[in-house]
Amino acid sequence: MEKQTAGRTRLGDFAPKFAELNDDVLFGEVWAREDALSLRDRSMITVTILMTKGIFDSSMQAHLANAKKNGVTKEEMAELITHAAFYAGWPNAWAAFNLAKEVYDTEK
Repeated sequence: MEKQTAGRTRLGDFAPKFAELNDDVLFGEVWAREDALSLRDRSMITVTILMTKGIFDSSMQAHLANAKKNGVTKEEMAELITHAAFYAGWPNAWAAFNLAKEVYDTEK
C-alpha cells in the first residue's frame, strides 16, 4: 500500500495531530494489516460503512476509487450497494450508486 499523505496535505497546518493519526495510524497501521483483512475486503467494508452513515462526499468517492483499485469489480460494487440498500436505506443506495457509477464508468 502506498504511503498516505492526505491528512498532512489537507490538514497538516490546521490539525497536525489529526493529520498524523489519519496518515500514520489509520492508513499506515490499520489499513496495512493485510494479513488480517485484504485491502479489497477493507475497501468493501469501508464503502458499506460510509453508505450506512450517509457520507457521500469526496471521502466516499476516494474510497470507491480505492475499492476499484483494490480489485472490487463494477458488478461486485453494484451487488454490495444493492444488498446494503435494504439495511442502509434506499436514498443512500441511490447516492452511492451515483458516485460508484462515476468511478466505475471510467473503465470505458
